[in-house]
Amino acid sequence: MSSIPMIRQTAGKGAAMAAANRPNPRAGRPRNRGGAGDIRRPGLLTYGSLGAVLLASLFPLYWSFLVGSHDSTALSRGIPLLPGGNFLANAAKVFDSIPFWKAMGNSILVSTVTAASVVIFSTLAGFAFAKLRFRGSKGLLVFVIATMAVPTQLGVVPLFIVMAKLGWTGTLWAVIVPGIVTAFGVFWMTQYLRDALPDELIEAVRMDGASMIQAFWYVGLPAARPAAAMLALFTFVATWTNFFWPFIVLDPSNPTLPVALQLLQAAHFVDYSVVLAGAVLATIPLLLLFIAAGRQLVSGIMQGAVKG
Repeated sequence: MSSIPMIRQTAGKGAAMAAANRPNPRAGRPRNRGGAGDIRRPGLLTYGSLGAVLLASLFPLYWSFLVGSHDSTALSRGIPLLPGGNFLANAAKVFDSIPFWKAMGNSILVSTVTAASVVIFSTLAGFAFAKLRFRGSKGLLVFVIATMAVPTQLGVVPLFIVMAKLGWTGTLWAVIVPGIVTAFGVFWMTQYLRDALPDELIEAVRMDGASMIQAFWYVGLPAARPAAAMLALFTFVATWTNFFWPFIVLDPSNPTLPVALQLLQAAHFVDYSVVLAGAVLATIPLLLLFIAAGRQLVSGIMQGAVKG
């Protein structure tokens, strides 16, 4: 345990040396106010394009809230333009028709565990592919990337057979375990750590007596934090909205949220106001997540753009 402070000190010195040796793009660049080399501010066209993209992205959510705030006859009378006053009543129908809170708890559990496991295993694999030298590493990485070209539907039947052999059909394990690591996560972390983590820093920590696991924990993991945050966020959203595999392997009594919302359309008459009210309720946790993690998301995107 006495070597851990020394490892941190060495890592700090190595990071300082790497920062000192790194060329400063701003050094020697005169400030040119109003000159030809001055960076232009975004114009009206840029802001207009961004506004159009923002409105197009928000329109499906607004349309769902719009229809969900009216009664079942609203669409038959024409397309509503303003929200109605029935959203709370439709939300109450959602709570009465399906096990909404149980499905939300299942979705939170599955998405959180899957996102955490994907980040851990993908960061470990990415560190190994990016910074370790072993025989067959390039071919193995190419094989991992090539698995992304295989459609998910091709593996449903053998995967269901495996889950049935293990006795996991109808349980959340059947949804969590197949997604504990992804090929995209491994590729993402490999590419990020290859550029973001200097080899000299790892060599300095290793020369100080640290093992490779300690080098990963005290050097590699902090360097991978922005990319890991983005990977966790995107994995959480993808798992939260996943419908295909949970619909096949889970029971209606123990569903995730997308599967539970599908139960609202089981009747002969589909009340779209209730269905879209449930869709809005299922989207609210994701909106809160993006608001909470927005700063880290922007930081990860900017650092990835600078590295590129």
